[in-house]
Amino acid sequence: MGKKIVNKKVYTIATLGSHCSLQVLKGAKEEGFKTLLICERKRLNLYKKFNFIDEMIVVEKFNEILDKACKERLAKTNSIFIPHGTLIAYMNNKQIESIKTPFFGNKWILRWESDRKLKQKLMEESRLNTPKYIRSKNDIEKLCIVKLHGAAGGRGYFLASDKKTFEKGAKKLLEQKTIENEDDLYIQEYVIGVPTYFHYFYSPINDELELMGIDRRYESDVDAIGRIPAKNQLCIESEPSYNVVGNIPLVLRESLLEEVYAMGERFVKSAKRLVPPGMTGPFCLEGVYDREGKFFTFEFSARIVAGTNLYLNGSPYSGLIFDKPMSMGRRIAYEIKRANMKKRLNEILT
Repeated sequence: MGKKIVNKKVYTIATLGSHCSLQVLKGAKEEGFKTLLICERKRLNLYKKFNFIDEMIVVEKFNEILDKACKERLAKTNSIFIPHGTLIAYMNNKQIESIKTPFFGNKWILRWESDRKLKQKLMEESRLNTPKYIRSKNDIEKLCIVKLHGAAGGRGYFLASDKKTFEKGAKKLLEQKTIENEDDLYIQEYVIGVPTYFHYFYSPINDELELMGIDRRYESDVDAIGRIPAKNQLCIESEPSYNVVGNIPLVLRESLLEEVYAMGERFVKSAKRLVPPGMTGPFCLEGVYDREGKFFTFEFSARIVAGTNLYLNGSPYSGLIFDKPMSMGRRIAYEIKRANMKKRLNEILT
């Protein structure tokens, strides 16, 4: 998949201390690996509580992973780095692609996740139903959702029904210095439905796609508005937030699963063609089921997502595949272990 990876007897699984690091390192420990956490000093007291973390590199900011001292420590421990959403939130594409530590998965596809237009292209090439992309605020004719680029966790999203409401929402983000200009925003037609997030894992080692779990997200305070009577909702002047605060398990009607697998398989096939070597390891297709049971994909995440934290002992779907508890974190470690045994690490690391 990139530079040649030399197989060694002992590897360490490393990640940033945030997002889903606990399940990643616990899963690595369950598969027999040493573990290393790159931890911001302000979070140190939390991560000291967990004895499956063998070693910590304490930093002031996560971007210190690019510094010489951190790189040398990761090299000395034969670390394999596991990316997650915090990496995308804290670093730009150039920084991520410059990481020299062996990187689980395809680091190049993260550029496609963080750029809304590239993201839309990959979803369309995968023949996924997607909400209509609105190219300009002047073209807004019905309810739309306006989003930031990158892994924002719903932060900064707002609804707009016309040019005026778009400019009102954009002005607020400009004043907060969340964005530099309106070009930093992406406009998408709003589809009413049940938010659903599919956790997939694609293994190049056995060329199979696995459905590992499903969740929906609890977003504050938009999900809380439903608890307020309609007459009082009209008195709320502030724009509701879509900031994700937690995740809720979800099990689909079994009749829907065939299309769930088909969507994931098309995505894997398109990623191989557009972003070689393709989609390796965990990823997530995110969208809504409308009133007719049709799924619209509005996002993808090209790495492990925080919704998998629900399933430290496996989900109803991973339980159909594996005879032992299998979190997504453990599934990553299991893939690395199998690839190492088969001398095929080059196929899963960049």
